Amino acid sequence: MTRALRAGLNLTYLIKDSGGSGTYARELIPQLLQAAPEVELTAWIGATAPRWIAEQPWASELRWIRLPVPGTGSPWHLWHELAGIGFDAARRRIDVVHGLANLTPVVHPRVRTVTTILDVIWLHHPSAMDLRARAVMTLLAPTCGHLSTRVIAISQAAASDISATLRIPLSRFDVTPLGVDQAPVPAPSDAGAVRSQLQLGPEAIILCVAAKRAHKNLDRLIAALGLMTPPRPQLVLPGSPTEYERTLRTLAQELDVAESVHFPGWITDTQLDALYAEAACFVLPSLQEGFGLPVLEAMRHDVPVACSGVSSLPEVVGDAALLFDPLNPQSIADAVQRLLAERGLARELVRRGRERRRSFTWRRTAELTLASYRRALGS
Repeated sequence: MTRALRAGLNLTYLIKDSGGSGTYARELIPQLLQAAPEVELTAWIGATAPRWIAEQPWASELRWIRLPVPGTGSPWHLWHELAGIGFDAARRRIDVVHGLANLTPVVHPRVRTVTTILDVIWLHHPSAMDLRARAVMTLLAPTCGHLSTRVIAISQAAASDISATLRIPLSRFDVTPLGVDQAPVPAPSDAGAVRSQLQLGPEAIILCVAAKRAHKNLDRLIAALGLMTPPRPQLVLPGSPTEYERTLRTLAQELDVAESVHFPGWITDTQLDALYAEAACFVLPSLQEGFGLPVLEAMRHDVPVACSGVSSLPEVVGDAALLFDPLNPQSIADAVQRLLAERGLARELVRRGRERRRSFTWRRTAELTLASYRRALGS
């Protein structure tokens, strides 16, 4: 009888705020367990692993190995990621080790490796990552990619970009699109209260949920708002403040739209759900995305979407969103104004969005990931 597949997950990168890569791990693991209950999963985590790991109902189904190093910022952390885990996996007779966030062992006797390279936006848009992290990634991500048995990308656009940029043959890539929760979103008990909580006015809300980094192109979104005829809708940009936010605030002042642009900072999940319920439309003007999960989240909340017609976004939204040229503020403004004025169009996009998001499940992500593991073992 053939023994069960033994897979290892490099989760040492997980910290309290791991952003999208944390969501990737939290959603993928339980689906791997459900899709292939016979697979034995081992996971390496650092000393600063977040509390939510132990709180998951599936936590007891994995073998956890806690390393005596923090999740980031330590040379010893990198030693474990690049070599220590590989030696430990060989000792434990693990078949394949999967690095979920760009790095996986480069020394791994008798063990196959799979690396998810989420994107290489940090090479095209250096401000997307701080200098130290960018230096580490510039050195190590291409090395891990070249030495991995298989490379996972989260969209076809990302696979093509990573392949061309890092010069890794496209034939070694497996594309595993991300998923979105398919459960209905409960209607907030008092969605309108979020306006007073965040000091928003009565005007229509344009919502954009995106990290405040230059490649998210929020400056052109604000410029587009300036092109709209008063009374203008209000643009809401939640999220932790960054240096780029200072640039955005200055731009809003210069364009005389500061009263229509809101930066509420970090907000609770309850407040975010209420913002979706109040939003007239959702806009994502990014210059580049590895996938673009926020557009699916907006569709899950039945909010009509307009987004950039570049990178992975057309691949994700299909015909369920209005596309615009992210380099042209007038193109952005035209798309937003259509969603606000043509409510029949907005309702149709909501309907298409419901259908579109059903194509992106975490179960499908898990099944495609398992197929990548098996390809690695067959290589």
